[in-house]
Parts: sequence; C-alpha cells; structure tokens
Amino acid sequence: MEKHTPLSEKGQDGRQQSEVLADLCYRFVRPLLEKLYTKLDRRLVQTMLNLIIVIVIHRHRNHGLLLSELGGYLLNGERAPAGTKRIHNLLRHPGWEAQAISDYLWQQADQAVEQRLSPQDDVYVIWDESVIEKSESLKPERLCAVRSSKARRLKRIKPGYYNPPGGRPIFVPGFNWLQVLVTGMRGAPALAHLHYWTTRGEAQTTKRQEEHRVLQQITKRWGRTVIHIWDRGFAGAPWLGLALLYQVRFIVRWQKGYNLLAADGRLLKAWQCTRGKRSMDHRLIYDAVRRRERKTGIVYVPVWVHDFPDVPLTLVVSRPGKGRTPWYLITNEPIRTVADAWRIVLAYNRRWQVEVSIRYSKSELAFESPRLLKWDRREKLLAIAALVQAFLFSLLDAKFELLRIRLLRAWCHRTGKRNRSMAVPLYRLRLALSSLWLAFRPLVLPRLN
Repeated sequence: MEKHTPLSEKGQDGRQQSEVLADLCYRFVRPLLEKLYTKLDRRLVQTMLNLIIVIVIHRHRNHGLLLSELGGYLLNGERAPAGTKRIHNLLRHPGWEAQAISDYLWQQADQAVEQRLSPQDDVYVIWDESVIEKSESLKPERLCAVRSSKARRLKRIKPGYYNPPGGRPIFVPGFNWLQVLVTGMRGAPALAHLHYWTTRGEAQTTKRQEEHRVLQQITKRWGRTVIHIWDRGFAGAPWLGLALLYQVRFIVRWQKGYNLLAADGRLLKAWQCTRGKRSMDHRLIYDAVRRRERKTGIVYVPVWVHDFPDVPLTLVVSRPGKGRTPWYLITNEPIRTVADAWRIVLAYNRRWQVEVSIRYSKSELAFESPRLLKWDRREKLLAIAALVQAFLFSLLDAKFELLRIRLLRAWCHRTGKRNRSMAVPLYRLRLALSSLWLAFRPLVLPRLN
C-alpha cells in the first residue's frame, strides 16, 4: 500500500530528486540544444531549457502557455515582464524554426521503433486527428473553420436529462491538428510528430494533402517495419489507395455502412459481410474507455474493396456484446488463424493511447491557450510544449519505475485504489513533478559550453 512521505523526508530528499529530474530533462533535450547552440546565442538556448522546466511547473488549462504567466515562473513575480521578454525573444528569433524540434521528435521516434523491434514485437504507428479551437479569436494568422468538439460534447445529453439541443454541427475559428504516436503491444508511447494546417488564406491546404505528406515521411523512415493504425476518419477508397500505393501495413476501422466485395462477389455493406456468422472465439478484452473487461467475440472473412478488386484484404469484426458497437477492422496483414485475428483486435485496442495523448495535450499542456498572432511564433511555442510532452512520456519507461514510485509517493500521494493501480499515471506524474520543482526549483541547470 502506498504510504505518505513525511515532510521531513521531503526536505531531505526533495533537493536531490529535483536535481536528478532536472538532469534527466537536460539529457533528454541535450542533442537538440547542442544543435541550436550553433545557431543561437547561449542565453536563448538557456531560456529554452528553463522554459521547458517552467511549462512543467505551470499547470493551468486556460493560461498554461500564456507568455505573461510563463514569464512570472521563469524569473519571479517582480521580474515577470523581463521573463516574458526573454521568452518573446526566443520565439521571434529568426535563427531557428519549429521544424528543428519536429526533426528531433522524429529522431526520438526512430529510437523508439528500434527499441520495440529488438524483441521482435509489432510496432504500431497510431494516427489521430483533432483541432485546436480558438473560439473567440479573429486576428491570429492561419485561422480557419473547425468543427467544435467541445460544443458536440456539451450537446450530448446524459440519461435522465431533457431538451437535447439539435441542429447542425457548430464550427469555430481554429487550426487542424494531426498527432502520431509510436507504441507497441506493451509499454508507454513515444510522441513522433505533431502537424498543423489551415484550410484558409495563403497557406490553405486540405486534410488529405497534409496526411499524404506525413505518410510519405513515415514510409521513407520505417517502411514496412511498422503497422499503421487508423480510425474511421481514414476509412474510404481514397486513403486506402494511398496505403496500397506505398505498400504499408495497416489496420483501419471501417465504417459499417461502407461497401465491400464479399467472397461470393456481392457488393455488401461492412455489417452485412458477417451477418448471421457465429463468433469463432471469445475473450475478455479490457475496455480502456469504461475501465472494465468485456466478453468479446470475433469473426473474420476475406473481403475486397470495389476500387481495388485485385488486392485481398481481411475484415475482422470484434463484437463487444449487447449494446456496444462492433469494430469492423480492415487489414492487409495475413490472417490465417483466430490468433492472428485477435492480434489485429488487440493492436487496434492500443489506439486509445493517442486519444489520451491528445486529451493530455489540450488539458494538461494547454495547447489551446496561446495568444500569439504570428503563426511561426505560435508554432514554436507549441513545438516546445510538445517537447515537454515527449519528455513526460519518456519518464514512463520501465527503467524509471523506482524513480516514479518515490516521486508519486512523496509529491502526489493518493489513497484511492484506482489512482494507485493506474498503469500510466501521466497526470499524477506531471502534478508530482510540478509540486517538486515548485518546492525545490533546480538551482543551476546544466549549461552548454
């Protein structure tokens, strides 16, 4: 059972823990800082290192990335304007771009793929789309209309309540967003890429164009060593054609109303392909959304897409039980046995990690809070925040388990069984680290020579 650490013990070990974790942060970003050191003044590089620490400390969904708030934590309350100016000088400097951090995250993802390939496990590249909503903004560059997920969530009426609002979807100003994670069947994910685009103005583009570029980049780096996992937003012949063109391995959740060619040549909807077929096997599968195990059935059949009749695919249907929507999964992975089919279902079950990651970016790291008008400065700030998220993910590695246990026990003590048994205590980890660095601010962060 988790025991609360006395204040005296906190005072004895707090300073040492603070310096150890600050050193881990420095080691994580050191290759990037060394690269920037050749282009920027040493003081700007030091500001970036300090800013990473400050973003971890300052936890606020609405103000987490406001420069005025971060400036106060960077120096102190009395010198907040000076701290804000330092951050502003870093973001507006023309000597570096957000692409430098993006390239570094790709390098970290390369290492994550190599580590997960060493035991010959499958490596999954999980994609998901989202938006950054700026509902009350008009002046920032590259704003476009995005569908509000907040409004959609508020319109969802709980059982027992009444007068559900109707009407068409609500669109607000914002930016389109794509996030890519690297993960395996077990262990913590690694943040590989964050991508933003707009559908208006001089830089306007389309969703498929931007996703095509990311697919080209991933294929060039990892080829067929990884398996791509896509949700229903990627279902359809246009995107499937790109996947087949680049010969990538994939699992995509198909829309149940989309057509497929069955083995007898009939053109059927996805749900009709397995209608009347009994499940081949049953298992207890953990539902990450409801946090409970469900008895799940499985069935698979060979199918083809009408636009690509020469490419054999497999439709794997996961049936989670009465009242739950089945998963219709299309894959080009060879399915010869029921065990192979279960491997596809369990792989898609890992896609929940990217949902958690996007929620974490918005809620904990306040990706929707910046109030910067210039696009390049906003992109740099979000890239630094993404670097913070990648660092927090790195602390979930098994080799840091004892360090995490001590940190959580001393600085984020919880008595509930659910909090203690969480496999990935990401929110508690950030809270504990923030409390530690507030109490024992790292006195001297490592400096570059």
